[in-house]
Amino acid sequence: MGRIAGRFTRVEPRRRVRDFVLGLLSDLPCKNCWTIAEWAGEATPDGMQHLLSRAKWDADLVRDEVRDHVVEHLRDDQAVLVADETGDAKKGAHTVGVQRQYTGTAGRIENSQVAVYVVRAGRRGHAAVDRELQVPHSWASEPDRCRAAGLGEQSAFAAEPEPAARMIGRFLDAGHRAPWVAGDEVYGGSPRLRATLEERSCGYVLAVARTHEVPTPAGNFRAGALSRKLPRRAWQKLSAGAGAKGHRFYDWAVIDLARPGPGSHQMLIRRNRSSGELAFHRCYSPRPVPLIALVGVAGSRWRVEESFQSGKGLAGLDEHQVRRFGSWTRRVTLTMLAHAFLAVVRADEHAREPVPGGGPAGSRRAER
Repeated sequence: MGRIAGRFTRVEPRRRVRDFVLGLLSDLPCKNCWTIAEWAGEATPDGMQHLLSRAKWDADLVRDEVRDHVVEHLRDDQAVLVADETGDAKKGAHTVGVQRQYTGTAGRIENSQVAVYVVRAGRRGHAAVDRELQVPHSWASEPDRCRAAGLGEQSAFAAEPEPAARMIGRFLDAGHRAPWVAGDEVYGGSPRLRATLEERSCGYVLAVARTHEVPTPAGNFRAGALSRKLPRRAWQKLSAGAGAKGHRFYDWAVIDLARPGPGSHQMLIRRNRSSGELAFHRCYSPRPVPLIALVGVAGSRWRVEESFQSGKGLAGLDEHQVRRFGSWTRRVTLTMLAHAFLAVVRADEHAREPVPGGGPAGSRRAER
């Protein structure tokens, strides 16, 4: 809290934001302005609601402090930036960005609000370093509705790769290093995002569909067709990292692609050892890297799901009950701060008391 204190010019919001974050870190079964205010000993939620809506402070400056805190304490020169989106179920039609849409969280179409996050995942832990709300077509086409919810009149729809590119750009512009970026098919299928990362010399391992066309020295082929041309000796058994039941072993193969520019361009293919199911990744690195390095980056993508789960389960990431854009930005930023604190505490505890086997079991013990 001392780190962000200078972002609040008045003592009242500085004290209240401390109580708010402590409320997010508490064991309250539901974490909204009402319950946190009651937990903090306040008679009404007015003060907490004022903190999120009308008090004078810049959520983006606090976000920058969260980002710097994560980089400093979860130090890892080879940490991966993972871009992904998550949805929160909402009622009504007035909450900013809400509409009926598919969310992976629910696994179906329902009334929800979707946001894109960038999570920094390294050996010591993982935490979100940036966030952007997804503005749907239905909102972007209604300026009055956007204005009423606190969005700028020029708000426009942007597919998930565009917010991700902006957030990665902000991370790099702040002077931080990002040797690798990972993401699912939404991001791997974006030529603009891939080109942006290559321009900034950021390596990437981005999932793509089996129908995705890639350039090879022999011409363009779909990813699925390329996999059928691989000989048996091309596959190697490697771990994509530790999971709840131990290491996640898959068969992996890599194919060199045509080079539209400098750097190494490859297709990474993952095969499930039981079902034979295939997954495909477009890869780029400024310099050639071994297969095991690409596999490690691909495996780090699952860390974003862990980050969402712990952010929601421990810090109430999905429990915000705010309608306007400014309040959403402030609430989510403070939740990121609370979760980053937990991630750093867990990393420090593991450094002092290593857990045999590491990974999720130790994580759960530290969270408790």
